[in-house]
Amino acid sequence: MDWSAVTAEDLVDALREVDWSTPPRPVPEFFSRFTVPRSYSKWTSRLKCNLYYYRTNYFILIMFILGMGFLWKPVAILAAFMTGLSIAFLNDSFAVTFNEKVTRTVRQFSPHLAAKMRPPITPVLRGRPSSKRSIHICGRPRWVFVLFFSAVSCMLWLTSCSLLTVLWALLIALFATVLHASFRTPNLKARLNTFREEFRAVWRNYSEL
Repeated sequence: MDWSAVTAEDLVDALREVDWSTPPRPVPEFFSRFTVPRSYSKWTSRLKCNLYYYRTNYFILIMFILGMGFLWKPVAILAAFMTGLSIAFLNDSFAVTFNEKVTRTVRQFSPHLAAKMRPPITPVLRGRPSSKRSIHICGRPRWVFVLFFSAVSCMLWLTSCSLLTVLWALLIALFATVLHASFRTPNLKARLNTFREEFRAVWRNYSEL
């Protein structure tokens, strides 16, 4: 896969739709080999490849740095958790998996309530959905939960009075992520994984026809 031809918008769309339930890459592999990119095009291609391949590791790294920055402020840690959860809801796979687990848990106690939490049925025209299936969580559109957790996290940030600290912690976390993605040499496994994801996307589009 030619990562130099992938735009930032394409990368964001891929991260939103990709499955995030896979475990993070092993730590020895994450810190195995670093080299300096030889050109600007090599750097951008490596940056996009590593951001996609080590996405779970980078998410954990950012949450860890934010947690360390608020080690003595439980309210700020809760705010960081709410912020991470609202961002995670933007991913299709995470939102669908979260909805299924919550619905399955509620069904054990109240099947009637679990039935109300099912997403609405998408109308079908000539054997195919009339539009792209929207993501619902607990029977409500996903944006409702994103806005709710974002508002709660903002209130917690204001309550903890740690806005300057979170800006510094977030800046350090993003800098560490970009630094690692820039100098981590993409291995053969990363290249094979991108080809596999590309094949899955093509096959998914073919099966929907």
